[in-house]
Amino acid sequence: MFDENFDRITQNPAVMGGKPCIRGMRVTVGMIVGQIGAGVSNEELLSDYPYLEREDIMQALQYAAALSQWHEVALAEV
Repeated sequence: MFDENFDRITQNPAVMGGKPCIRGMRVTVGMIVGQIGAGVSNEELLSDYPYLEREDIMQALQYAAALSQWHEVALAEV
């Protein structure tokens, strides 16, 4: 999908409806990005979800950033 290697991001229709997840777990990229956006720190996430690793959080953020730039949006002519 992207040039970067997102080896921690998995998609499986049988897990969370195919949403991008962390290492096949039921933790979605959207959940991580949403928590960070709400002001939760990396340390709090790691404490709340002890099975997550710092690299999981970083890769979720990188994946979301890459995804946001992947689609081209056509602007209306003025």
